[in-house]
Amino acid sequence: MSQPRLTVLAGPTAVGKGTVSTYIRDNYPEVWLSVSATTRPPRPGEVDGVHYFFLSSEEFDRLVDEGQLLEWAVVHGRNRYGTLRRTVQAAMDEGRRVLLEIDLQGARQVKESMPDATFVFLAPPSWEEMVRRLVGRGTETPDEQQQRLETAKLELAAEPEFNHTVVNDTVEHAADELVSLMGLLPLQR
Repeated sequence: MSQPRLTVLAGPTAVGKGTVSTYIRDNYPEVWLSVSATTRPPRPGEVDGVHYFFLSSEEFDRLVDEGQLLEWAVVHGRNRYGTLRRTVQAAMDEGRRVLLEIDLQGARQVKESMPDATFVFLAPPSWEEMVRRLVGRGTETPDEQQQRLETAKLELAAEPEFNHTVVNDTVEHAADELVSLMGLLPLQR
C-alpha cells in the first residue's frame, strides 16, 4: 500500500505547529506546505501566494459556495482563513508529499472530505511546558493567555481523533518524526 501523500498537522494552541512547519519547510524541500487563503489584508513584507493568498470577502464567499476550500474558519471573529482545494490537489497530482498545518476545526473538516489523509496530532511534552511556551511568547495579554489555555484543554482532548501523535519536545525531533510519518525518512522512535 502506498503512503498517503496528504498529512494534516493539528494540535492545541502554543504547541509549536508553526515552528515545526517552518523547520520542515527550511529543511525538507520535498515536502509541499500548503499556503492558506485569507480575507485579512497583507502585513508589511507579506507576498500574495507565498505567505497567504489574499482574497476579498466576495471571492472567499464564492470559494466557499463552490466547495473550493478543503477547510475554512473565522479567526478572532473577523477574518476568514482556509485551504484551497485546487492547490493541494495540484501538488498531490505532481506526486508531492503535502503538509497542511491547520487548527483542530480545520482538521475535522478535511477528515470529512479526505478521510484517507494521515492526521497527526502535535502534543506538548507536558501541560506545564505548553503554559511556559504560551506565556513566553509574550504575544497575548494575560486574559487572552487564559482563554487560549481553556481552549487548549478542549483541544488536547481531541488527540484520539488522530492517526498519530508527535510530541514536540524539540522542534528538530518533532519535525523528523513527522517527516518519517510522511514516508520520507525511516521512522524514528
